[in-house]
Amino acid sequence: LGFEAVLTPTGTWCEDAWLTTVALAQHTERLKFLVAFRPGVISPVLAAQMAATYQRITRGRLLLNVVTGGDSTEQRRFGDHLDHDRRYARTAEFLSVVRGAWSGQPYDFDGEHYQVEGGLTALPPDPLPEIFFGGSSAAAGPVAAAHADVYLTWGEPPAQVKEKIDWIRGLAEEQGRTVRFGIRLHTISRDSSREAWATADRLLDDLDADTIAAAQQALGKSESVGQQRMLALHGGSRDKLEIAPNLWAGVGLVRGGAGTALVGSHAEVADRIEEYHALGVEHFVLSGYPHLEEAYWFGEGVTPELAGRGLLSTVPAPVRPGTPGAETRGAAPVRGAAPLLIAGGR
Repeated sequence: LGFEAVLTPTGTWCEDAWLTTVALAQHTERLKFLVAFRPGVISPVLAAQMAATYQRITRGRLLLNVVTGGDSTEQRRFGDHLDHDRRYARTAEFLSVVRGAWSGQPYDFDGEHYQVEGGLTALPPDPLPEIFFGGSSAAAGPVAAAHADVYLTWGEPPAQVKEKIDWIRGLAEEQGRTVRFGIRLHTISRDSSREAWATADRLLDDLDADTIAAAQQALGKSESVGQQRMLALHGGSRDKLEIAPNLWAGVGLVRGGAGTALVGSHAEVADRIEEYHALGVEHFVLSGYPHLEEAYWFGEGVTPELAGRGLLSTVPAPVRPGTPGAETRGAAPVRGAAPLLIAGGR
């Protein structure tokens, strides 16, 4: 279907991402795993060791999604009682220690949150896992600039995404670093635009005003600046949910986190991906409702569109579930810089 990796989330509501993906890795050969985890609930040296071991077991298929945590209630479930900004300060220290432990030499660190003497991993990971990181607050920006390989944003309209890219890119340049960019979106892609929008509308059929109001009230308590930006896109109203061409905010009426979807024909969805790609977005973390079916709609409809425009490095051979060799079937090379397509976890 063209997906190079899958995202596995972190939270008390889901399975542990590390164990789940190590199990899945035994049944795949090329698929990468974007493993989400939270600093503060694990030692940074242990995390570095786990990542190094993971890379050897999977032959280099680990990507790391660092989730600082924007909801204090959820953080307290893990025994974490730091406030929002101090969590980001701790993440900065955590990632400093992780990279230090990967250096191959004993690493000392004396910070507010971590004090480490001689931290290291016996065998540094090869290659080093790329670190994906998101955050829209003033506290998050410097952490991304100093430590992230890929800065992730939720699916805001292109103009707002460009502002974020310019912000993080500027902060990174001040530190002599280069950061790449990714976006988290849902997709509803169909053979025709009319069919896609009808599918989007059906997702809201069973949602009454009270259900939406209750969800908005709960989400409104979040400390996450990114979440508040998501809520502002629709204001809790079912009116005018197409907030930019083919960008639909209906998902965010009742769902936290990524609250927007690309909706349209396969060509229209490819247009929007191409638009974000032109802004500098290289990584697309995508999901849908229902997840498996939307993955096939995208893989069989949008992926060929992207390949035809030179935006994918490979064109996957169409494979239906249950087909022998589904995980390992080869693909034909296509010229052009490729956005990395990642199947989202929920």
